[in-house]
Amino acid sequence: FAADTSLIQRHQGSDLFLEFFRLMPRLGKPSLCAANGHVLAGGLGLAPSCDLVIAKEGAGFGTPEINVGAFPYMIMALIYRNVPRKKVNEMMLLGDRLSAEEAVAYGLANKVVPADEFDAAVSDWATRLASKSPLLMKLGHDAMYRQQDMAIDDGLEFLRSQLSLTFTTEDLREGVAAFFEKREPRWQGR
Repeated sequence: FAADTSLIQRHQGSDLFLEFFRLMPRLGKPSLCAANGHVLAGGLGLAPSCDLVIAKEGAGFGTPEINVGAFPYMIMALIYRNVPRKKVNEMMLLGDRLSAEEAVAYGLANKVVPADEFDAAVSDWATRLASKSPLLMKLGHDAMYRQQDMAIDDGLEFLRSQLSLTFTTEDLREGVAAFFEKREPRWQGR
């Protein structure tokens, strides 16, 4: 835990975590976490900050900080927004790990795949994400995160404005045309 660095350096380094976690929802494109091993401590903060998580069978998710005299402060807000409170309390206070299957059940991962299918599953999702309109992906991704903390009426009005904006795009027209013509869309990014 960085025993050879000063307290000031460690505190300043924590700014990088804050910046990273704040920037993830503002990327303007989806993020995909490929959890192919242990997802622990700060790594457990990365998983819920990503939009999609594929876990390899046998991966473990946990907050072992309490076992070494620390606490998962930097990732707590992210975990509580993805996992039920009692389960987070158990993870943080006892330092226990979740299996990949439990991570899916509690909302930390989307799916678990066998080790021999892991790379193909990650590649499949990445390819599928990359095939979508970058413009609509950005608009939709931004809206997903912006509306989360709004009051319901404000969120609905905001989302209605985003739908109206979407109706003005060439990519929507292209997507609809491609659907009816039974062909792949050629996104213009406008």
